[in-house]
Amino acid sequence: MAAHIGHTTHLLYLHGFRSSPASAKARLMAQAVAQRHPLAQWCCPQLPPSPRQAAQDMLRLIADWPRDNMAVVGSSLGGFYASWVARQTGCRSVLLNPAVFPARDLAKHIGEQSQWHAPEERFYFQDSYIAELQAMAGEGTHPPGPELALISQRDEVLDWREMQARYPKARRILLPEGDHAISDFALHLDGVLGFLELV
Repeated sequence: MAAHIGHTTHLLYLHGFRSSPASAKARLMAQAVAQRHPLAQWCCPQLPPSPRQAAQDMLRLIADWPRDNMAVVGSSLGGFYASWVARQTGCRSVLLNPAVFPARDLAKHIGEQSQWHAPEERFYFQDSYIAELQAMAGEGTHPPGPELALISQRDEVLDWREMQARYPKARRILLPEGDHAISDFALHLDGVLGFLELV
């Protein structure tokens, strides 16, 4: 089946800080795409701690993807990365409580960290990664494509007002009772998939 311009054939999902493809939102998305959109190509990599290495990995994964038919979804730090990918490609993006100033916010997390979904797996978040995040904030040559932002007004990690201000042109859905994890993400899945226009 040939894809129409604007319909998403390739979807990249980017998890947040200390998270993984095993997160609840990533697993819900993966299952929904597999069941409802089997023709779409799904990619949800485990991202390395280094933002610069993560950027290189993301570009490598999407190197052969059709720019008119790809989209990216990102949560928290993955939302920051998703905006970066959108600025490299001009693609459509969905931002789930996206980090707006990760260099500022993650400066307090320098040191040894554990993965949320596998506490036995540890990594070291280096101070040099802050400069990598700062560099990424200004990179990009394309205006991003259509953006959808889900913003939780009771996010316990990030300031929802900063998220709202960062994406003035996005279609924004404010979640008055939402938390950082968007624990009721299943309720919003249909809207996200509809926005993505998957084949």
